[in-house]
Amino acid sequence: MRTFNRLELLSALQSDVNRIESVVKDEISGLTPNILLQSPAPDKWSIAQCLEHLNGYGRYYLPQLDAAIAGGALQKTIPPAVFKSSWLGNYFTNMMKPQADGALKSKMQSPRDKVPQSKLNTSAVLDEFMDQQKQLTALLQRAEKVNIQKLPVPTSLSKWIKLSAGDTFRFLIAHEQRHLLQALRAKSAITGAKGVTPAILLAI
Repeated sequence: MRTFNRLELLSALQSDVNRIESVVKDEISGLTPNILLQSPAPDKWSIAQCLEHLNGYGRYYLPQLDAAIAGGALQKTIPPAVFKSSWLGNYFTNMMKPQADGALKSKMQSPRDKVPQSKLNTSAVLDEFMDQQKQLTALLQRAEKVNIQKLPVPTSLSKWIKLSAGDTFRFLIAHEQRHLLQALRAKSAITGAKGVTPAILLAI
């Protein structure tokens, strides 16, 4: 179990979201649809597929977080200063989050229903991704006033497996970092451009 200052954790997560937004604006949003849809190698996702995969998770988790935080606000209790991650929440987050050099602690295969199609409307994918970051920002701000340790959020794996709202934020943002680095590696492979250092995205 890992312990955090609650407000410092939420602030750090917001900084992560800010970096994600900046990297997408600076490194991806100006690319042509052909580049966004090109696979860097057989059986590898395109840049657009990486973002659409994240959009799919956002469509599930953002409404779940919204509902959990709304319920927490109704409780009208003073949230504690400390947030304690559960062993499962910390495990999921650490398994997902890239290391400081961009390396992954574990390789995972996405569930079949979370594999994005190859033919995508790139403008719609990018617009939805950036809108989801704005929703994340609003949710993180609202989370400052509730007990993010005591608000359960069902995972996409099963409604019976739940994480706290705090751990859900940690896992969801680590998942974005993981697949955004994948998108940047795809860009480098396709365009030949120098890869972006993971430090621009990660603060570990």
